[in-house]
Amino acid sequence: MKPAMSFTQIENLNIRAIDHMPSPEEIKAHVPLSDDAAASVVKGRQAFTDILDRRDSRLFVIVGPCSIHDPEAGLDYANRLRTLADEVAGTLLLAMRVYFEKPRTAVGWKGYINDPNMDDSFRIDVGMEKARHFLLEVARLGLPIATEALDPIAPQYYGDLISWTAIGARTSESQTHREMASGLSTPVGFKNTTDGDISAAINAILSAANPHSFLGLNSQGQSAIVRTCGNRYGHIVLRGGERPNYDSVSVSCAEQALAKARLPRNIVIDCSHGNSWKRPEMQPLVMKDVVNQIRDGNRSIIGLMIESNLVAGNQPIPADLSQLKYGCSVTDACVGWDTTVAMIRSAHSVLSGLLEKRGMPE
Repeated sequence: MKPAMSFTQIENLNIRAIDHMPSPEEIKAHVPLSDDAAASVVKGRQAFTDILDRRDSRLFVIVGPCSIHDPEAGLDYANRLRTLADEVAGTLLLAMRVYFEKPRTAVGWKGYINDPNMDDSFRIDVGMEKARHFLLEVARLGLPIATEALDPIAPQYYGDLISWTAIGARTSESQTHREMASGLSTPVGFKNTTDGDISAAINAILSAANPHSFLGLNSQGQSAIVRTCGNRYGHIVLRGGERPNYDSVSVSCAEQALAKARLPRNIVIDCSHGNSWKRPEMQPLVMKDVVNQIRDGNRSIIGLMIESNLVAGNQPIPADLSQLKYGCSVTDACVGWDTTVAMIRSAHSVLSGLLEKRGMPE
């Protein structure tokens, strides 16, 4: 006779520990939304939707570090960007790129929320609260904030501080992220896939515009059925792939694909990633080309993205964190601050007086 089978080892075979995580409500109680930050978020979201609806003729520019790892340097950058934003406000809406979650192709540092101490201690509870505090400080400066939504639970913790959201090249095909986007309170830019295909992003826009129901989390940290209304402010972000796709032919192909899907011809160009072959010195050339397309009559490009930091390039994470170079990326290489200012001022100069006349795409 066979012995009775034990079922004690059926679950959690590869789980080392399940630690407590504060609920979104608890984190928000520790770092509450202030009135001035809330006003900044509302104003930023309205500006983005006005641009997408063509009530505002400006371009928006998502600009900032590839990832935040040092809040002090990040706030230094934010203060500088606030001054620059005022200077070019008549032509460009500047929003700070604040990315806390980094999708990895294989392995690597997953970002400030996942490992805020950069020592493999993975204090996600600490990282989430510190990330919210950083966002609050940036919002209080009056800057709109843009981020990438990677973890589907994270927006419950800090989504009230975000004005624009990206869904990345690796997740635009994900049903989970399309469902999440359908319930986000911000406009959402869907990037083309890493091979350059735009059909996944277009399908994602269509999917996110519809209502969805899915398993999620409520503000008390309990499992819940989330039922969304759909998000009509989805749009495409061309970020390159096996080759760049910011050129006028690629933009025209994207316009035709959007028109075929009966979607608004709203296109954002990412000057980094595949469009610059991940070489930061190419970003100014990409931006110059795109600005010239607009000057020459393009009506579909409504935004740009730039990976920028205080110091150009990037650096590995050293064992001794005191050796980190201030204001230099630990993920993708960025253009430096002086180059960033030159790029934005040049675009402002070329486009001043032109954007008000370009109207809707035909």
